[in-house]
Amino acid sequence: MKKIVLSIVCIGMVFAAVAQDANLSNSTKPIRTQVDEPPMDGYYKNTDIENRKVISYSPIRQTDVFYRKRVWRELDLREKMNQIFASPNARLMDIIVKAIQAGELTAYDPTPTADNPTGDNFEKMQILPIDQVMARLGGDSVLVEQFNENNEVISSKYESRSFSGENVIKFRIKEDWIFDKQRSIFEPRIVGIAPLITPQIPGMENAVQGSAAANDADNYDPFDPFAVKPEGAANENSTTPERAPVVPTADAFGPTVDATPAFWIYFPEARHVFVNKEAVNRHNAATGLSYDDIFIKRLFASYIIKQDNPEDLRIKDYIQDDIERLMESERIKKVIMDWEQDLWSY
Repeated sequence: MKKIVLSIVCIGMVFAAVAQDANLSNSTKPIRTQVDEPPMDGYYKNTDIENRKVISYSPIRQTDVFYRKRVWRELDLREKMNQIFASPNARLMDIIVKAIQAGELTAYDPTPTADNPTGDNFEKMQILPIDQVMARLGGDSVLVEQFNENNEVISSKYESRSFSGENVIKFRIKEDWIFDKQRSIFEPRIVGIAPLITPQIPGMENAVQGSAAANDADNYDPFDPFAVKPEGAANENSTTPERAPVVPTADAFGPTVDATPAFWIYFPEARHVFVNKEAVNRHNAATGLSYDDIFIKRLFASYIIKQDNPEDLRIKDYIQDDIERLMESERIKKVIMDWEQDLWSY
């Protein structure tokens, strides 16, 4: 009996050794099954993410919708909770751009029109060609000129300029909060996602520099030995103090331009791309969370910038102070959460 058990154990160990990948041999010289096959980067293949399929939402009938609230959010990648979206190994913007270039995702034009004044109605938006997408992101092409020894232009040509997703630090999310009375569930469903870019306006840099120079002149203290003199200040040997020209400025930090959507992508379509893209986890690399899981499970930080209203006003349209805007965003969020809590109160 002992011989039979020992034989079974030996056979099992042999099968286990054969089943292991040859690249994971503990010998000093790696063994490859194929000469052209690269070694495995690790001790197992992460095939779970690659083979995943999207889990469909539960269908909702219009007659079962008891409550619906549409909100627009902004997701800032500089927040600690959102740094996974900016990881160089799996940057969200790079994933979106590569999917658009491969034809897996459709980019929609966010330009407002008469039929689409907000520019985010997918039923009335036009498809944005890939060349226009890259032009909006500043990664299409650039003119390169060649000079001779006399600093004269002898030739010029256009070279493709690679796009880097690290320049995009904000995303806008359009979503609906729906209460389905048939299932008695109050849940959010994302409709679209848009990367935000800051338009480059000619002359804006000069305006900002002029504003900064004016602020330096106003804050200069002539009795401070360590203060840096701005241009136009009086010299030490001068008997008559010179007065710096006053430049009127509306903002201490100069004029600012709001970030606008570069394009919109339809989230139900993007789920089929996000489900196969693993998100980097700071604490555990074996969580197996995809970008689809991140959005569905709401594992991100954001703030509300707009809710649906008859006047189609954003929060910044009726509140000027930044702190009060955040407080208004939290108030809207609390109203939505309290609606569900009050629904089940007896």
